[in-house]
Amino acid sequence: MVAGAFAQTAPCCHTDAVTEFASLANREDFRMAHKDPLPYTYTSNAGVPVTFNTPDGTPAHGFLFKAKQPTNKYLFVYQEWYGLNDYIKKQSEKLFIDMDGKVNVLAVDMYDQKIATNREDAAKLMQAASHERYKAIMQGALAYAGPSAKIAAIGWCFGGGIALQSGLLNGAQNIGVVMYYGMPEKDVASLKTLNAPVLGFFGNKDKGITPAIVDEFEKNMKAAGKTLTVKRYDADHGFANPSNPIFDSAATADAYKYALAFLKQQFGL
Repeated sequence: MVAGAFAQTAPCCHTDAVTEFASLANREDFRMAHKDPLPYTYTSNAGVPVTFNTPDGTPAHGFLFKAKQPTNKYLFVYQEWYGLNDYIKKQSEKLFIDMDGKVNVLAVDMYDQKIATNREDAAKLMQAASHERYKAIMQGALAYAGPSAKIAAIGWCFGGGIALQSGLLNGAQNIGVVMYYGMPEKDVASLKTLNAPVLGFFGNKDKGITPAIVDEFEKNMKAAGKTLTVKRYDADHGFANPSNPIFDSAATADAYKYALAFLKQQFGL
């Protein structure tokens, strides 16, 4: 790793945004909106586990689908609050395949190899991790991709907000963010540093990331002079989560159609 590989001036992990989402786990109605995932084992051999350095000295982990031909295009995939489980690996492979294997897809493990199988443990994991560690992992992923990488980010729930923070941290290398009902960044000064558009999917029945929060996000992005496209569905929080056993199939399919088209456009595919 070259000296200065982790140097970053872009804002990331704004305490208010990260803390506000983590605090939702204290609410029973929010926890109950997440159905415990059914047992599932990922069996494909298309992806491989990877380890990369971070600026805090503790290695981080991920699951990589390497492009068929060498490319500097990377999609960072950020987990739901359960962790980098086999559902996230499966969803990452779907994105990889649907982009014709032309983009490196890296599922970034934000919980340091810890995985929850129920909502109560997921809430504890999300609240236990530090903002500093989140940032270190994202900086490590950025350094792993390399200084010439063009990076988009996607995530659901906890990972939706982290995807936006990743886009902020990635600075000039950021080419787009797809966030599913994650907590938006509220600091307009930070949003002004975004280098690329954001596509957001939200549920009108969401009692955590409420329609009012989405309205405020639209207002703040407009004030920042940045491009935000919002798609709203008559659905609850987590409607498209890969681990959700009762996901909204129609809304999920519609959102994925827009997400894939957005990513292909940003990557120039």
